Amino acid sequence: MQSAVNLWPLLGVAVVVLGFLLRVNPVLVVIAACGVTGLAAAMPVVAILESLGTAFVKTRNLPLILLLPLAAIGLLERFGLRERAQTAIAKVRSATAGRLLIVYLFARETSAAAGLTSLGGQASMVRPLVAPMAEAAAEAQHGSLPGKVRHRIRAMAAATDNVGLFFGEDIFVAFGAIVLMQTILQAEGIAVNPLHMALWGIPTAICAFIIHAWNLRRLDAHILREVAKA
Repeated sequence: MQSAVNLWPLLGVAVVVLGFLLRVNPVLVVIAACGVTGLAAAMPVVAILESLGTAFVKTRNLPLILLLPLAAIGLLERFGLRERAQTAIAKVRSATAGRLLIVYLFARETSAAAGLTSLGGQASMVRPLVAPMAEAAAEAQHGSLPGKVRHRIRAMAAATDNVGLFFGEDIFVAFGAIVLMQTILQAEGIAVNPLHMALWGIPTAICAFIIHAWNLRRLDAHILREVAKA
């Protein structure tokens, strides 16, 4: 007979959801979730504190790694990175917001497929470069843009980064999700080659590129209609 699975440790997930819904300090939420999970799993209090301390020591340099690039990007923006990017793209007469984002979608998806997932990102690439360049391309075509159109362009720029990363990294054979799926299937007695799993991500990535590229082409038509109304 199969042994019963203890589901009480999953209460930690409920604590996380409740904490974020109540807008409690994230650090306190995580600590409380760890405590609830540990107690539900019948772990001694000392073992729970040791686990928290070990995790803290291992990841204490993580905030520094995340904050340093943001500080560098902030300095670049302060000294005219956005303005330079807008000026450069405005000189390309054939550039439109949709075409520019299609190029970025291709670059983001192919680089993520090669495992270079850190080359893009909302804070490091979309906000300082991609979105301002897309806005500048639309302004070069249509003149001054309404605020609604600007926000639509920024949203599509952010969505383009997400789509390119999500479907591109599924092709990379060393991607964590592929390794996880291969491990789970192997535990169930199903032998699957990770390379084959990555190759089956290619048709999905191609379909995602075509669909989102079509949406970006429609973005140019949407901008034209909104500017005409304004």
